[in-house]
Amino acid sequence: MSVKPLGARVLIRAKENEEKTATGIYIPDNAKDTPQEGVVEACGTDASLENGTKVIYGKFAGTEIEHDGEKFIIMNEEDILAKIEE
Repeated sequence: MSVKPLGARVLIRAKENEEKTATGIYIPDNAKDTPQEGVVEACGTDASLENGTKVIYGKFAGTEIEHDGEKFIIMNEEDILAKIEE
């Protein structure tokens, strides 16, 4: 079974939270910020993005879902703020 967004929605795999700082200090779970960066895993038929696109999205955008033990965010394409180009 797979998740296929409808319309102009996209399915995003959020970037993992950092476990420790650059100086080696471990960050407790209650002090971690929600990541606002991720990779598009699936797109609806009306979305203009492509799978594999790295994006930055709004802090409170989308709905978190769990599928096959993994966490994803499904959101409207308009909630994506920017693409990350390397």
